[in-house]
Amino acid sequence: MVLPLKNVVYDVIKSEKNTTDDELIKLLKKQNIETSRNDLNKILLHLEIMNLISVRWIGKNSKRIELFESNDQQSNALW
Repeated sequence: MVLPLKNVVYDVIKSEKNTTDDELIKLLKKQNIETSRNDLNKILLHLEIMNLISVRWIGKNSKRIELFESNDQQSNALW
């Protein structure tokens, strides 16, 4: 069974707690998953809308991705 890419990306972020987009691409390549930066940005946007992660710019071309941990709110959004 093959998991959707968004689930794999979320699992990698969850295991790392916080990372950058460049590091995330490297971690995905270690799992033999090739993805474009455009596709990764779309997935990150969906995960951020669902309040699962937080994405912030840390430089001109780099983003910091953090796992959003909140016990009082659970996302009810569906894909």
